Amino acid sequence: MRDIGELDSLDIRLAATEDSRDIIQLLKEIAQWMKDKGIDQWRFLLEGGDDEEIHQAVCNQETYRVSDGDGVAATFTLLSRPSEWDRHIWGAEEPPDTLYLHRLAVAPDFMGKGLGRQLLNWIENEVRDHDHIRLDCVEDNEKLNSFYRDHGFEYVGLTDGHCKYQKRIKRT
Repeated sequence: MRDIGELDSLDIRLAATEDSRDIIQLLKEIAQWMKDKGIDQWRFLLEGGDDEEIHQAVCNQETYRVSDGDGVAATFTLLSRPSEWDRHIWGAEEPPDTLYLHRLAVAPDFMGKGLGRQLLNWIENEVRDHDHIRLDCVEDNEKLNSFYRDHGFEYVGLTDGHCKYQKRIKRT
């Protein structure tokens, strides 16, 4: 395990098209890690599920790459409009100035070092012109649900086995 210190030792930037393969590989690595830990989440990624959607999010400049110089340490996707999945989970209403956070993923070598918390803080500071961040995660992943609750996200309901969370980020 690496000691990462603060975020300033990492490079956070919009992913470029050529980063798609590395980001998909990282997401599959984490899906396998979760499967090995008995966590039933993202297994569809192991068979190539969402590869094209992930690639498209990179091409659309919605996905971020977090690197330490040696490779991808983490990734996340921010959508300014709800995806088809978001509409399924959240309903047809599209509140203005809301971002949807998807696939926040930290490489196993960086887990347990506070990188996830630091990334949530970075996201909040970078998107001040939005009112809320919304996300969902599987109901059975208690550790992940606790992570979001512990970082100020409010539980707002359950749809199709997925817990819905949102956080107000607009500063007045």
